[in-house]
Amino acid sequence: MRRSARDTDESAAKVTRRGLFLGGSMAAVVAVLGARMRHMQVDQAEEFRLLAEDNRISIRLIPPARGLIHDRNGKLLAGNEQNYRVVISRDDAGNVEDVLNRLTGILPISEEDFERALKEARKRSPLPIIVSDRISWDDVSKVAINAPALPGVSPEVGLSRIYPRDFDFAHIIGYVGPVSDRDLAKLDEPDPLLQTPKFQIGKIGVETWMEDTLRGKAGNRRVEVNAVGRVMRELGRQEGVAGADIRLTIDADVQNFVQARLGDESAAAVVMDVQNGDILAIASAPSFDPNLFVRGISHADYNALTENDHRPLANKTVAGAYPPGSTFKMVTALAALEAGAITTSTTVYCPGHYEVGGRKFHCWRSSGHGKVSLDRALGESCDVFFYDIAMKVGIDKIAEMGRRLGLGERHDLPMSAITDGLMPNKAWKQERYKKEWVIGDTVNASIGQGYVLSSPLQLAVMTSRIASGRAVSPRLIHSIDGVAQPAPAGPSLGLDANLLNSVRQGMFAVCNSQRGTGYSARIDDKSMRLAGKSGTSQVRNISAAERASGVISNNDLPWIRRDHALFVGFAPFDAPRYAAAVVVEHGGGGSTVAGPIVRDALLRAMSDGLPPLSAYPASQRNRIDTQQRGLILRDAEGNLPESTRA
Repeated sequence: MRRSARDTDESAAKVTRRGLFLGGSMAAVVAVLGARMRHMQVDQAEEFRLLAEDNRISIRLIPPARGLIHDRNGKLLAGNEQNYRVVISRDDAGNVEDVLNRLTGILPISEEDFERALKEARKRSPLPIIVSDRISWDDVSKVAINAPALPGVSPEVGLSRIYPRDFDFAHIIGYVGPVSDRDLAKLDEPDPLLQTPKFQIGKIGVETWMEDTLRGKAGNRRVEVNAVGRVMRELGRQEGVAGADIRLTIDADVQNFVQARLGDESAAAVVMDVQNGDILAIASAPSFDPNLFVRGISHADYNALTENDHRPLANKTVAGAYPPGSTFKMVTALAALEAGAITTSTTVYCPGHYEVGGRKFHCWRSSGHGKVSLDRALGESCDVFFYDIAMKVGIDKIAEMGRRLGLGERHDLPMSAITDGLMPNKAWKQERYKKEWVIGDTVNASIGQGYVLSSPLQLAVMTSRIASGRAVSPRLIHSIDGVAQPAPAGPSLGLDANLLNSVRQGMFAVCNSQRGTGYSARIDDKSMRLAGKSGTSQVRNISAAERASGVISNNDLPWIRRDHALFVGFAPFDAPRYAAAVVVEHGGGGSTVAGPIVRDALLRAMSDGLPPLSAYPASQRNRIDTQQRGLILRDAEGNLPESTRA
């Protein structure tokens, strides 16, 4: 059938309109696309160039190697070891939870690590997240083989802190741990290095107080990554600056001996060079393994430490504050001598007690010592002698002498929780308690009881100053990156040499007179003879019934109620070189418990190896030999005996 001309014209018109409509629509779309392309290519060109560059090039921080810590002889105390770990980049992984689920099929990832990684990913940090640390080389290989299925996941090599002498230096060096929110809050301005995954900083001890010195400065590397965040190649690297190495004044072998000698006691010991203040050993017992904290201590291990009544986490050497007991009597004596309240020939009669204000203050020997002079009062630790002379000189001069000898003074060392101790006087009590100082306070203070408190470190300083006659101060840092730190000898105490000698002679009698309280802790070798002073610090009041019975036994009491045992000493007597102080919490008698430890520690400091048996009284040598054989000591390389290793 033939179409009419009219139909043909109408059809042509419709086609033309449709063509125009489609053409116009296409032109509009092209115009919009063109405008959008122009906007992106011209107006946003710089922004997209940077985004593209970020996707292609990644700049990553290189944590610096932490500075090493050595003892005075160069033995390693804190070092770094390589460890393999797996990290995941949130931006490159996409669905982090999905990738982690796939990774758990390849690596043994704990539920705790899984949840921690997810939590860090939700913080939307651009930094890589460490999923698993300290993995084996086989695990690294597994991750590499399965790389296509694990976007954003990559193995890395890092450095981890290690303490090869663990228990011996836990309280001195401390340990490092992950940066916490509290650590970050302390910063004046953000530090990208501290936000690096699992970056560790010092938490206690030398590690924290010398943090800026040990940390070093970060480097960086430019790497090319593919579309799924896999590192393709390294484009450039700028190495960081390692932290400075530190050498301590500690002798690792002496420290090991002293730590072992304290054994299972709750105790503290300090050995110090009286000439320059170098600390050779500063041990708190029981101790702990700082490596547990570096690797992430378990709840069970942590609870075992915190629930132990011997408080292994406490550094008793500097944080413990104890009544010094009779070790304080040298302070009272020197104060009275310098003030002219007594002379070196003054005598006092001791009937077994001292009565003042209607109250009796008892001597440790209930039958009394009779007529005693200064050297005998120190040697036999007669309490009444010091009650009497304290009343003559007064508390303010006693406190002044105590501070001159280093008590009641904070000795700044790079260690945590250092106590000031307490050297009270009249003004202190008025300010602290709004009460007047009374006679009984002076009597108690004269023998290191009442308000007086001191740390083992302070007692070692006191003994060093008496031995040397100078205001020597303790020193723990020997050198930093090979640069020796100042070791001032300290100014003179300004005490008359004859007065000092009279007190030293009294300390000599303690250990070398048959009636001396520390005679059993004597040294037989005349070239190394010990001068010392015992002390027993009461932690409870002795009842009238106990005094009446004449039986006051610590062994019949629960451990927590027994007296503290203290002893201080220096040697050799004729040419003082080392001083030591020991406190054994609830140990009982200072002369029988703490005295032998001081003697052994000083003999070890003066000897090249174990204290020689010839230095001990002949009657004690078999027992000492057995005791030394039982000590768990490290060999020349710092290793413990095979039988003691876990």
